[in-house]
Amino acid sequence: MATSSAKYPIDRGTLFGVAFALLAAVGFSAKAILVKLAYIEHVDAVTLLALRMAFSAPFFIGVALWARYQHAEPLRRHDWMLVLGLGLIGYYLSSFLDFLGLQYISAGLERLILFLYPTMTVILTALIYKRAIGRRVAGAMALCYAGIALVFLHDAGMKQGGSVVLGASLVFASTLSYSVYLVGAGHAIARIGASRFTAYAMIVASAASLLQFAVTHQPGALDLPLRVYELSIAMALFSTVLPVFLLSWAIRHIGSGSASLIGTIGPVSTIYMAYVVLGESLSLLQIAGSALVLAGVLIVSINSKSAGK
Repeated sequence: MATSSAKYPIDRGTLFGVAFALLAAVGFSAKAILVKLAYIEHVDAVTLLALRMAFSAPFFIGVALWARYQHAEPLRRHDWMLVLGLGLIGYYLSSFLDFLGLQYISAGLERLILFLYPTMTVILTALIYKRAIGRRVAGAMALCYAGIALVFLHDAGMKQGGSVVLGASLVFASTLSYSVYLVGAGHAIARIGASRFTAYAMIVASAASLLQFAVTHQPGALDLPLRVYELSIAMALFSTVLPVFLLSWAIRHIGSGSASLIGTIGPVSTIYMAYVVLGESLSLLQIAGSALVLAGVLIVSINSKSAGK
């Protein structure tokens, strides 16, 4: 008699893809928690970002060297300009603004604002390519921003409103920067290759972060508590390098649409981790706002996936 496992064979590739996508989402989300823990040690955003990128860079240099041998066709001047520009906009500037914003707002609000990037990408694409935004997508985006407003009101009620406005504005600018990168990266990835482009762009961002630190800080600024270095290494490994590759493997197994939908667990995991690790408050207003944002992003993502078929 055939066993149930033989009758309904498990697709290991799909299972691995789902697991990788979940781990990537949680890893990316943990970054805000690690940054918040590092700020307790009175380290500034420029130094913390430089440490994160310094510990991440060797891995991406290794990938860049490997990808160079995998792709026989050399990059043209136009390709290098794309790598330079998008690396600075999408990884360096976006990360710097995000780190600055986390000094003023909760990890939960930061992750929800960052999670607006699909809606911003839709708006930018519509403006650049003169495409109309459908009613369903417009309604979904309204849900997203209504949810952000609820969580913003929660944070503003917990601390001074001015600092929350500043922090939310910085993170919103970070999300806009990343959305610009996403709109421009499609052509570059198709031409250069995903692994090679990501590695090169991350190296550009690392160089920019280290240069900014060198120009604005004295070497003595690196005389920091061991805790800061431990958190920076954790940030580099578990919230930068591993999630990037886990997401790539997930996309290979289950596709980008499914991987992005699974990624909606990110804000939820951030809010939960912030509650457990950082002691951030968890209110019905936060839960309601988060639900609206997740619902809106899911609708936008599903619509984009359907439109791409």
